[in-house]
Amino acid sequence: MANICVYCGSSSGTDPSFRAAAAEVGTALAATGHDLVYGGGHVGLMGVVADAVLAGGGAVTGVMTAHLVDAEVAHAGLTTLEVVPSMHERKARMIALSHGAVVLPGGFGTLDETFEVLTWNQLGLAASPVVFLDVNGYFGALFEFVRRAVVSGFVSEPHGALVQRADDAATAVRLAARPAAARTPKWR
Repeated sequence: MANICVYCGSSSGTDPSFRAAAAEVGTALAATGHDLVYGGGHVGLMGVVADAVLAGGGAVTGVMTAHLVDAEVAHAGLTTLEVVPSMHERKARMIALSHGAVVLPGGFGTLDETFEVLTWNQLGLAASPVVFLDVNGYFGALFEFVRRAVVSGFVSEPHGALVQRADDAATAVRLAARPAAARTPKWR
């Protein structure tokens, strides 16, 4: 089975459905035999996903900077915790360890990590399916932005299609585990 990376908030947000969706993703990963790769935290949605995978008998690899370990946000019960020197190395390592990604609600860090994978896919540096679990329409404006970027000629149709959407955890995990789309060169 594939290692699936989950990008999500280190906070839980204000809507209880965000925590519920995070638990459902973790449960779906464990139930389908996929292992979790994530940012290594015990806080927010990150901790919820990791705990659900562990409760389901799955393996969890966290990748975290020494700075965040020192801030005491590292999850103490992971299968593996890799400590890296920088956020750049953290993001690269998470991509290297995983086949695809599921994106749950989150803030700047979640989007930073996600758009780095999408950019690397676009440039042919990675081949990693990226699936947004659109909990209660949280990512609606983001999908509008992607559509507008395509229509405005800044993102090609095939690259816009790299941004996948799912309405439930099982579908998100299934799509993230599928083979990546054929590479389309950015410049033709």
